[in-house]
Amino acid sequence: TADKLTEFDGFLFGLPTRYGMAPAQMKAFIDSTGGLWQKGALVGKPAGVFFSTGTQNGGQETTALTFITQLTHHGMIFVPIGYSTTDLFNNDEVHGGSPYGAGTLSNADGSRMPSDLEKRIATHQGKYFAGVVTKLAKQ
Repeated sequence: TADKLTEFDGFLFGLPTRYGMAPAQMKAFIDSTGGLWQKGALVGKPAGVFFSTGTQNGGQETTALTFITQLTHHGMIFVPIGYSTTDLFNNDEVHGGSPYGAGTLSNADGSRMPSDLEKRIATHQGKYFAGVVTKLAKQ
């Protein structure tokens, strides 16, 4: 439930992409956080995103950009990975992920599993995000 969000120091939201945006189910969940918004309960909490799209140009970055709006209205701190890992520069294979967050390309039918490269980027994002959350929690 939305109220559980207050129990955590930060969030990495996993988003399947639907036409360049988070799916309706995620929008409905975020809409259910109105009471938390009124209280400012999530202000200052770090948040990041990671994605799954059916195709290479399926909207991972647009999904991040549209989802950042939800985080901003809550006063949350968006934590991108930037180019903090050289794996994002890898052009030897097609892969998901961007400076906004880790990602995978699942094929339109969901048959493709994350590649080793995508898993490395995701692992990096998790560690990087945990480091930022830890630093902010000490303040």
